[in-house]
Amino acid sequence: MKRQMKDKTSESHDEVMRRRLRANPKFAAEYLRAALEETEEPAVLLIALRRIAEARGGIAKVAKAAGIERESLYRALSPQGNPRLSTLVAVTKAVGLKLTVETAS
Repeated sequence: MKRQMKDKTSESHDEVMRRRLRANPKFAAEYLRAALEETEEPAVLLIALRRIAEARGGIAKVAKAAGIERESLYRALSPQGNPRLSTLVAVTKAVGLKLTVETAS
């Protein structure tokens, strides 16, 4: 007698991350904080901020809220991006987060 396997609906890692980043501001803050601590590869911060922006309404909506052209934001948050600090601050504010500095421990 053959056992029939039920089809399981699976979600991709990206879908799960988008959902968590959208639903949980504390998770998004920790995700961004961890990316900031990745000093060996600075592009990690840009990728993380882009994922948060995509989860929080999409690049176009975040760009508008941040007062940045959509195309400019795509470039700034690409792995090869080189955004100004003012861009990073505006984007983090637009997604409900803020960049802070604390003492190193």
